[in-house]
Amino acid sequence: MPKIILATHNRGKLKEIQAILGSLPIEFLSLFDYPELPEVIEDGKTLEQNAVKKSREIFQLTQLPTLADDTGLEVFHLGMAPGVISARYAGEKVSYEDNNRKLLKELYGIPYEQRKAQFRCVASFIAPNIETTVEGICQGRIISDLRGSGGFGYDPLFIPKGYDQTFAELPSEIKNRISHRAQAFQKIKTLILEYFSL
Repeated sequence: MPKIILATHNRGKLKEIQAILGSLPIEFLSLFDYPELPEVIEDGKTLEQNAVKKSREIFQLTQLPTLADDTGLEVFHLGMAPGVISARYAGEKVSYEDNNRKLLKELYGIPYEQRKAQFRCVASFIAPNIETTVEGICQGRIISDLRGSGGFGYDPLFIPKGYDQTFAELPSEIKNRISHRAQAFQKIKTLILEYFSL
C-alpha cells in the first residue's frame, strides 16, 4: 500500500484530513510517526509558500510522498488579516482562545453585515516527479461570541455562507464536506488517485 506523510503536528487538522482522504487505499503517516524530524519553520509570506516549504522539506528528509497545507482566516474588514499569521495572530505559542479573543477585540462594534470573512486553504503535494498546489475557499462571516465545542482554531466564530451554525457547531461530516480544507483536499484526492494509478 502506498504511503503519504501528512506534514503536520496539528491533531485537529490531521483528523480532518484523514476524514476527507480516509477512503483512499493509502497508508497515511504524520509527523507524530517521525519525532526525530526537525520542525519546519513557517516563515513564508503567503499560505502557498508555507505549504510548499513544509511538504518540500519533509519530502527531502524522508523521500516519501508528502502532503502539507497552510490555512488562514481572511477578514475583509481587517484587510484580509490575520491571513498567513492566523495561528499566531495574538503572538508566538498562543492558544486558540488567545487568537479568538484578539479577533473579537479587532472587530468590536463592527456590525454583522460588515464581518465578511473567508477561510482559505492551500495544500501542497510533493512526490517523485510531481510538485503541485491546490486551493480551497469557504466564505462566511465572523460572529461576536464563541459558539460550539467542535473543530479548532477560529471555528467557534465562523459561520459559513448558507448556514446558521458555526464550524464548531456543525457536525464534522458537514464541515468536512463544505470547508476550505475539504475543497482543497478533494482536489488533492484526485491528484493522488492519478499519481498512484488507483
